Amino acid sequence: MDKIKIHVMHTGYVCVSPDLPFGGENCSAIKASGIFGRKENRLWLPVSVYLIEHPQGKILVDCGWHRNMSPNGTLDKAAQIKSLGSLFLYLVNQGKIEKGAAIDEQLKRLGLKTSDLDYVLLTHLDCDHANGVGLVKDAKKILVALDEVECAKRHSAVRYKKKWWKDVSLTEFDWNDTEGPVRKSYDLFGDGSIELINIPGHADGLFAVKVKNVDGKFVLLFSDGGYAEKSWKQMITSGISLDRDKQKKSLQWIREQSMDANCLESLANHDPSVIPHVILL
Repeated sequence: MDKIKIHVMHTGYVCVSPDLPFGGENCSAIKASGIFGRKENRLWLPVSVYLIEHPQGKILVDCGWHRNMSPNGTLDKAAQIKSLGSLFLYLVNQGKIEKGAAIDEQLKRLGLKTSDLDYVLLTHLDCDHANGVGLVKDAKKILVALDEVECAKRHSAVRYKKKWWKDVSLTEFDWNDTEGPVRKSYDLFGDGSIELINIPGHADGLFAVKVKNVDGKFVLLFSDGGYAEKSWKQMITSGISLDRDKQKKSLQWIREQSMDANCLESLANHDPSVIPHVILL
């Protein structure tokens, strides 16, 4: 197999209460939302996405924010509320994308069209992961776990808004393999090189992406299974959870994988210590 290249990119930033990423298992959803917290205590965190150049295709993991929520590259309250379709979600997580940082803009800089993407993998459907999917809607296939689609239907009143993927053709998949903390995964190519691994808790259909080469070396992209390296090192769960027990079990699995001698890098989507770079695998 040829070398696999992973581009780690930031598509803007999100501003949240510190309890949202690092609230721990006793944190309430209201406290994690930060709507009654002090603005000066909020954290600006990166919104990461990943472009995987694989011998069998070009794969984008998550999409970040849509340009229309930050049209001038700055925090824009009115534009974000319109883009998200929710004042509450704006109050929970303000966002901005610098000029040139939206996913379609970054792909263009790499000499790629969005139609060159063979797969877009949506790890889950929260706004800072799926709001920008319309920017890559002409990708050949956009995958989301069936469990996550059902989760989004159940929580559409507050957390998810279907308008983010309106006019986008999503392909729902069910798990076809047994890797991970709840033994649910999806082997994208049937060779173990790209495995989508269910890590429920934060969201029902949330998955990590494990990218592995023929020598068994791998990179783990664990999305919001934890918010930073310190999450798995100190076993700090996030404040937003649908199932605390599953969330802890998933984070323990992330910890075990991250400490594996074959793990080259283990990356969360919102870790402020991660800077854009390229991984050769």
